[in-house]
Amino acid sequence: MFTEFEEKFLHSIEEARIATSHDDIPHVKPVSFIYHEGAIFIATDYHTRTFKNVKINPHVAISIDIYELGKHKAVIIQGKAIILEKGKEFLDIYKIFEKKFAWVRNEPWKENEAPFFKIIPNTKTSWGLKK
Repeated sequence: MFTEFEEKFLHSIEEARIATSHDDIPHVKPVSFIYHEGAIFIATDYHTRTFKNVKINPHVAISIDIYELGKHKAVIIQGKAIILEKGKEFLDIYKIFEKKFAWVRNEPWKENEAPFFKIIPNTKTSWGLKK
């Protein structure tokens, strides 16, 4: 789904904003993420508004961008979030997060203690990247 340039950009960034909704009320927050095998993975906690929203409505949007005057680069994704709480895929993604982010190494967690969202893209748009 992503071009070579979009994938390179997605691997180079570690912060995004995720949009969810509840009762037709939008909710946006910054998150750390990884791009892996065509999907976006985000760590979350069980007690967040974002987690509660995804449990009710798994449709999300993600903005991954860098703003520099005249050089704005972005990939915007709409998709469906799947909750990962345990198992091989959870453990594989955890290892990638642990390697990439010091905050994971400083405050580790185990299966069923905090989940990941796996976001399967349905649509995407990008700008500022080579085509």
